[in-house]
Amino acid sequence: MTENAGNTSGNDSNWYEEFKVKGDELMAKVREIIEEGNARRLYIKRESGETLFEIPLTAGVAVTAASAVLAPILVAVGAVAALATSLTIGVERRGSDDGDDESSSESGAAE
Repeated sequence: MTENAGNTSGNDSNWYEEFKVKGDELMAKVREIIEEGNARRLYIKRESGETLFEIPLTAGVAVTAASAVLAPILVAVGAVAALATSLTIGVERRGSDDGDDESSSESGAAE
């Protein structure tokens, strides 16, 4: 699995991250992203870059509620995973990017 992270906009409160996964890893990674709770939007793309799914995620939804609300979407994701060999998951997140060094943070304290 490959991971790329970076802030694609000038706004430090939102950032974008991509994961390259095999079809059989897709469901586990999507569930992991949802359970983290800071994802605003989820993209599932083919190797060619074509977007298959663009899923808006409601901020503040509890993990158990998110699983129930997103169950039909997860079924569709599972169907795509069964047919695909290599996919990219794009995640638009809210909050600071914990994966990078934050040597010059100008956004201030998180509220």
